Amino acid sequence: MNERILVIVAAINMLIAVAAGAFGAHGLKNILSSDMLAVWHTAVTYQMAHALGLFVIALLMPRFNSALLAWAGIAMLAGIVVFSGSLYALAISGVRMLGAITPIGGVAFLLAWAMMAWAALRG
Repeated sequence: MNERILVIVAAINMLIAVAAGAFGAHGLKNILSSDMLAVWHTAVTYQMAHALGLFVIALLMPRFNSALLAWAGIAMLAGIVVFSGSLYALAISGVRMLGAITPIGGVAFLLAWAMMAWAALRG
């Protein structure tokens, strides 16, 4: 993944997160329980934070090990899909088993941040 692709992916994820946040605040407010609305909000928050992380990775690629940062971008995107995606699905469906895969996305986030640190350490 190069910088241009990462910026595009980051922008699309931010767009989706903003739309999901608005949908949760206005469209789901009277449909979901307060617990499930909180789950939805957590998904939005993590998607936004890690979409910003994708932007940061794109900005760092010209300066540090871009191959390692490309893998960090892939891991961060996987984290968004699995972590936030499973929480969105859990909030809407109420199927608690979906929460069991959420930590896999969390591990992908951790790996992404660790790879970013490693790329910076290696210069």
